[in-house]
Amino acid sequence: MRSVAGTRFARGECDVIDIEFHIYSDRRQGLLPELGRIVMNSGFNVLRPRMRPSDEGVLLTLAVRGPKKNLLALQDRLSSNPLVRRFESNVVDGMERATPSGTDQIAKPSAVTGVHDMGDGEPDHQRVDAVLGQFARSYPKIFDKVLAFEYDLPQNARAASTRYAGKRLGAWVFKRDYALGARLNLSNSVKQIALPALRELVRNTELVGGNLHIMESPLSSMERYGNDGCHFLRGYVEGLLGEPGHLGNLRVTEVSCRNTGAEVCSFVITPAV
Repeated sequence: MRSVAGTRFARGECDVIDIEFHIYSDRRQGLLPELGRIVMNSGFNVLRPRMRPSDEGVLLTLAVRGPKKNLLALQDRLSSNPLVRRFESNVVDGMERATPSGTDQIAKPSAVTGVHDMGDGEPDHQRVDAVLGQFARSYPKIFDKVLAFEYDLPQNARAASTRYAGKRLGAWVFKRDYALGARLNLSNSVKQIALPALRELVRNTELVGGNLHIMESPLSSMERYGNDGCHFLRGYVEGLLGEPGHLGNLRVTEVSCRNTGAEVCSFVITPAV
């Protein structure tokens, strides 16, 4: 017999959303049956469950489909379950929902739209808008496109434009992957949002004394400027942490860079003044 929820989906009586959850747990046994029950009791259908080992025990990936209005309740039930250490989420067709024309454009960040705090000159908004779709389609393998974009910019707009592009992409990644999470304080936001998101781009990234350390940034090479060069990654972190809005305006400063001979690229996050 068809469920009531399934009948409503077929009749188009409610908005349906596709979500992919990445759920981390330290226990494999009973995890899928328990969380599958929660998903179904929330009115969602499980589409593609996958489980694999992770540094935290196991990673369960659940693709689910169900009524958008029930999403927050499902999130609350998952976050309060003792088997769940933490989870991330991704609106599977978020790009198409955000861009009806299907052009992979990235909307301007809702909480970080200004560039008054860039501190590196004025960004070339037109060039940034033109390249963001390429970043979205290639994410997370984007550095060849970032470098090509950077080298094509005039010197006086290079730092500000690459930083602003990173900020726009970071805000998009937050909305795509982390928007369903709790409103974390700055320290936990760095640990649970900025660090894993940066590791998607650059695997060898660590959190040391509250600062983000990137051991081998693809954006640092001694031939490029002779000064700090990871402007895109500065903006990326600012977009990730600034998009939810509750932390206020933040500024990411690169205090050491391999481009100037340092061993690591190190980033400090402070409130913008």
